[in-house]
Amino acid sequence: MTPARRLTVALVGLIALVVVGYFARDVGGGSTAPTSAPATSAPASGVPGADSGLPVEPLSRLPAEAARTWQLIGRGGPFPHPEHDGARFHNRERRLPAKSGEYYREYTVPTPGSPDRGARRLVTGERDEVYYTGDHYESFVVVDVTR
Repeated sequence: MTPARRLTVALVGLIALVVVGYFARDVGGGSTAPTSAPATSAPASGVPGADSGLPVEPLSRLPAEAARTWQLIGRGGPFPHPEHDGARFHNRERRLPAKSGEYYREYTVPTPGSPDRGARRLVTGERDEVYYTGDHYESFVVVDVTR
């Protein structure tokens, strides 16, 4: 499956989950889970990259710009920094699982008020993993893009 097709399938799946979640909320009486519950308390089974040992965070708990970047990835752009977005991520810091070659790609998550690209990135893996760093690769979380 080509990367563009994989991203299209992921985007369609994400849209379907949002629609189902919207209607499920109405059926369930509109109650929502408390926002103070730790994200890692939810089972992470089925989340690509969850077996890395990194904490798992729902996309909805990351900065809003991360969700917009995820949508851009699904659409194939246009990206705010086309010379960097979609480029190979080398994992020099070795914070992500070791993979060879062109396994990881990185995308800028804009930082409001920053005069440059800022420190925030989404990094994707060939097996649909999505990682987020808010501190320029010092730490990562696995992103559950379905939540």
